Amino acid sequence: MGVIREVYDDLDTDVEFEEFEAAVNDKVEQMGGLADEETAAMLIAHELRDEEVNGIADIEPGMEDVKFLAKVVSIGEVRTFERDGEDEDGRVVNIEVADETGRIRVSLWDEMAAGARENLEVGTVLRIGGRPKDGYNGVEVSASKVEEDLDAEVDVQVLDSYRVEDLALGLSDVNLEGKILDAGTVRTFDRDDGTEGRVSNLSVGDPTGRVRVTLWDERADLAEELEPGQSVEVVDGYVRERDGSLELHVGSRGAVEPIDEDIEYVPETTDIGSLELGQTVDIAGGVIEADGKRTFDRDDGSEGQVRNIRVKDGTGDIRVALWGEKADADVDLADYVVITDAEIKEGWQEDLEASAGWRSSVAVMDEAPEGAAGTDAGDSGPTPPSDQGLGAFSGDGSSGGSSGSSDDTSAANGGSSSDASAAEFTGTVVQAGTPVILDDGTQTKTVDTDADLGLGDEVTVSGTETDGRISAESVEVHTGAQQ
Repeated sequence: MGVIREVYDDLDTDVEFEEFEAAVNDKVEQMGGLADEETAAMLIAHELRDEEVNGIADIEPGMEDVKFLAKVVSIGEVRTFERDGEDEDGRVVNIEVADETGRIRVSLWDEMAAGARENLEVGTVLRIGGRPKDGYNGVEVSASKVEEDLDAEVDVQVLDSYRVEDLALGLSDVNLEGKILDAGTVRTFDRDDGTEGRVSNLSVGDPTGRVRVTLWDERADLAEELEPGQSVEVVDGYVRERDGSLELHVGSRGAVEPIDEDIEYVPETTDIGSLELGQTVDIAGGVIEADGKRTFDRDDGSEGQVRNIRVKDGTGDIRVALWGEKADADVDLADYVVITDAEIKEGWQEDLEASAGWRSSVAVMDEAPEGAAGTDAGDSGPTPPSDQGLGAFSGDGSSGGSSGSSDDTSAANGGSSSDASAAEFTGTVVQAGTPVILDDGTQTKTVDTDADLGLGDEVTVSGTETDGRISAESVEVHTGAQQ
């Protein structure tokens, strides 16, 4: 057996022996006698081994031809184009392939393009050879060789419809159903080619999580046509990464369409009482203060705006600054809100405050979702009817007015105490009507009264408290209180 054959037999490659032998002879000739056949064969074998990558994640622009195994997850349409100086049009089709490490677009040309539309199916496992390059949507491979491998297996799930938890970098042709949590406004920008681009954002949630949806150009107007609370289907989206988070993008091929199905979204939020400086978190709770919007001048001469609200859950409360378009969110006293990507900063008098900027979303929920932070069965305090959307006001474990009764906590939780006691309580009206609910920033009280009170009124009630509920004998509305 010759030395070239020995080196070839030790090499795991798809290259035919005749091709390998010819490459060795060319290498000997190129080196002008400085390398014998064995040395040249070893050099060629080394080059071939370098082409093999462990997975798609290892593929980078600038590599020489690479070889990898992957499963087809989508197949595009065949496009034709004119080649300079040639009468016959060229053809290309882009396919999306994936393995356990990632996804990548592969361009198939001419005969391969025609064969792909006729013979390829989603789920087919391919051995692919080609050259990586920078493409419009990231790294792509221009294929020089594609073969189906009937025996190989690639552990990649191909889905017709995705959930938020299924999203992965590089996915395209993504269909996802969810509920709109927040909708932004359309912004314009100048492209490098001098044209004007348009972009807007939605925040969409489903039972497995939430994702920021970026709408480009002609799709940007959808953000102003759709409303928070609507259920929608995102069609033909593609997944990109920004600032360490995955986003779902929608371009000219895609759409966001309203659907009749009611999509459940349960936020995974952080207890307000456990927040720490420097965190970026999702928080949820009831609105117990709502200031008006303020405008200010930035250093660059532009005008900004901000609105402050205070949000409370069963573990504590925090002031939240809503910046820019978030200040326009339709948030009122007693609303239950979910605020995502809020930055925890040092606020007034060293208290913590949350800052909701362009990355954040502000969603008003119909009611506190079951399992949301601060709404566990173990939370104490009076619980308003669920149809009032006040699940956040479940209290913080303390109850009772100035009487200081040791039985207040058990009474508020429906315990055995039924003894009436004198009580006086000062707080802000966070639910008007029957019953009235007051909040003083640390606890809530349910009050029976015929007084005509409005949301935001600051009042002091005196009367008899039984099982955590005050029957008001007198109600004083403080002048100058927020209306």
